[in-house]
Amino acid sequence: MLKDWIISLILMGSVAMSTSVFGQRASSYSFQVAKMKYGGGGDWYANKTSLPNLINFCNRNLKTNLNPEEAVVEPGSVEIFQYPFVHLTGHGNVVFSQDDAANLRKYLLGGGFLHLDDNFGMDKFIRREMKKVFPELDFVEIPFSHPVYHIKYNFAQGLPKVHQHDGKPPQGFGLFYQGRLVCFYSYECDLGNGWEDQSVYNDPEPVRQQALQMGANLLLYALSQVN
Repeated sequence: MLKDWIISLILMGSVAMSTSVFGQRASSYSFQVAKMKYGGGGDWYANKTSLPNLINFCNRNLKTNLNPEEAVVEPGSVEIFQYPFVHLTGHGNVVFSQDDAANLRKYLLGGGFLHLDDNFGMDKFIRREMKKVFPELDFVEIPFSHPVYHIKYNFAQGLPKVHQHDGKPPQGFGLFYQGRLVCFYSYECDLGNGWEDQSVYNDPEPVRQQALQMGANLLLYALSQVN
């Protein structure tokens, strides 16, 4: 199958970016991933070790060829089109201008992938702002049978629970445009905290490994959609 062939190329670190969307390669690396810097005062810069650790996990265990350094990108920037996977996290307010929303929509429709990770307290803000990006779409809970939970590591019950927060079960929500998952939202899970250095939260190593494996699934799923 074509999808399996694309994934095998990703695992060998040899997929070139589409010139239509992800036209600039980062040095000799196949891809670079980015953290989103957004407006509104929320701590977009949270989880300083999380993405580098996820990248290292993928390069070591999936044999990807990702740039070991994360980029920082704003939603309204031209630079966002260089990155097939963008991660957004924080605890508080998120605000997209109309230009931000229009540019982010163009990015996602062009093949980009956005991972929203509620670090506790972001839910009401990010739902409001993503309505600016896709007013016609609603977040839907992603069924456990979806490939994002099985593309490499198997999560038969969906997202792992990293931190308790309100004690609710973790949920994975998605925005689907014409059948394609363009945005994955991890809620009541704190996935990014699980990617942090062990010394930050002293999470048990099995919990950290589950979080990293789920993050690897997300990243691999996003890259498998690059044309």
